[in-house]
Amino acid sequence: MRTVGLFEAKQKLSELVERASEGEQIGITRRGKLAAVIAPVRSTVSVTETFANIERLRKKVKPLPKGMTVKDLIEEGRR
Repeated sequence: MRTVGLFEAKQKLSELVERASEGEQIGITRRGKLAAVIAPVRSTVSVTETFANIERLRKKVKPLPKGMTVKDLIEEGRR
């Protein structure tokens, strides 16, 4: 992600919005710290498509080994 200062962003807002609409994310800094991000608008997905995507992901998920919980997996990952 490219960043620009607030002053430059004010001067080039139209250009930055155009670049964001093409898919680029642009960070805006104030006093050297990231303050905002200009990002492309996400495409609208219908509720039906969203639920279809959820079902597709559920089918990919492997069941936990017998007797193991999500908490066990989290603890294992911390080791």
